[in-house]
Amino acid sequence: MLELALHARRGAFRLDVECCLASAWTVVFGPSGAGKSTLLRLLAGLDQPERAMILLDGQPLTDSARKLALKPGRRRTAMVAQQPALFPHLGVAANVAFGLHSLDRPSRIRRVEEMLELVDARDLLHRRAQHLSGGEAQRVALARALAPLPRLLLLDEPFSALDGVACDALLVRLQGWLTEHRVQTVLATHDATDALATGAEVALLRDGRLTALGPAEAVLAAERQRLLRRLRPV
Repeated sequence: MLELALHARRGAFRLDVECCLASAWTVVFGPSGAGKSTLLRLLAGLDQPERAMILLDGQPLTDSARKLALKPGRRRTAMVAQQPALFPHLGVAANVAFGLHSLDRPSRIRRVEEMLELVDARDLLHRRAQHLSGGEAQRVALARALAPLPRLLLLDEPFSALDGVACDALLVRLQGWLTEHRVQTVLATHDATDALATGAEVALLRDGRLTALGPAEAVLAAERQRLLRRLRPV
């Protein structure tokens, strides 16, 4: 369970979100400029809020004295953004193993192979990061984020370079693994199919405010009808 109260200002834009995310898989849905990326960056500790309270399974992810987000490394939080941000001078294996300093070498090798298998990228094991396509880089970035076994996974439209079929297949594989390893996940997207396909809890964000929270079928009912109308033959 993720409980949060986040308040931040970025120029003229203001984000004010207070809610409790009880589902293991939550999709933050909203148009461009709604504040989805800002929300995830605050949760990840990459940006500083004006005021913040974040509890994960009752444990604080914020500094209670200053009410500011802790550094990501202290909270076992991983984030994957739309731009993979791999280390171009390293190979795929070294990128995935980057956060596994506490494991011995055989354990690191096994973990790297397991994570690449999970994201259907085992064949990339010996490739250089700079030679990957956009979709391949996104898969490797996801494997790198999962390798340290985070408690909280934040996904900011990380599958934009994958086609619909590949994205759906990866989401199904990912959901099963995350459920098994009890990793709470928040996925930010402006594509309603990401939410409807996974049966997720949906947090609807507009202009920096949470306007609805609940099952995808209910929160996105109007969006689902719009998609169905577009699919009907003219």
